[in-house]
Amino acid sequence: MKPLSAIIYRGPSLIDGAPIVAVAIASSRNTKTGNMVQTYILLSGIDPRAANKSGADYSICGTCPHRGTPTDDPKRALAKGRSCYVQIGQGPLGVFRMLARDGYRAVTGHADIAAIGSGRMVRLGTYGDPAAVPSYVWDSLIFEATGHTAYSHQSGVQSADFRPDLFMVSADSDKAARAAWKEGRRTFRVIGDIADIIKGEEVLCPASEEAGRRTTCTDCRLCGGAAVKAKSVAIVAHGAGRRYA
Repeated sequence: MKPLSAIIYRGPSLIDGAPIVAVAIASSRNTKTGNMVQTYILLSGIDPRAANKSGADYSICGTCPHRGTPTDDPKRALAKGRSCYVQIGQGPLGVFRMLARDGYRAVTGHADIAAIGSGRMVRLGTYGDPAAVPSYVWDSLIFEATGHTAYSHQSGVQSADFRPDLFMVSADSDKAARAAWKEGRRTFRVIGDIADIIKGEEVLCPASEEAGRRTTCTDCRLCGGAAVKAKSVAIVAHGAGRRYA
């Protein structure tokens, strides 16, 4: 019997204490990542579009600069200048609507959470920063997995459960990347051009368009934090928000 999608955490955000929920989606049609287990971190009971527009998404995205600037402009659906590649009106909104219909079971025990990721690649934080969720949840989800990907902007947020062994540091400049490397951490950095890659330290994401999409995240497995002994990863700005990067 195939594991079903489920709520794997419901409780306070470790970024600011607001109520959040994390949902593991057991299958995906994402062509870049491949059929990984995807995880969505959302504010409880708040439409993710409204959360982004008002700035309430700090609870799940923290210090990420790609959230954009909160606005009360009635003509805008999202924050001004949002540069995140995740399209909130697709996956996150769909998960939110299913939550509103009580469409997901909830699992809390280690074995039941581990079963969802068993034998699979798992993406921690398809939407939302995984450091907002207690890392024991992720430890269970990837316990029997073949690997995982994870990215976080919360390395400097004291309350967040930032795990450099599990998470790539989302670096927004070469200076930030170099600082992380000095601490033995690996980074994932969005760049403007392939020429911006720091030779000897970074490789171009092999699942990216610029790399010819020669693999998927499912097969690549580079973005698993410092536990993976490899160079850091860079990717050229992409997705719906690339015009702001």
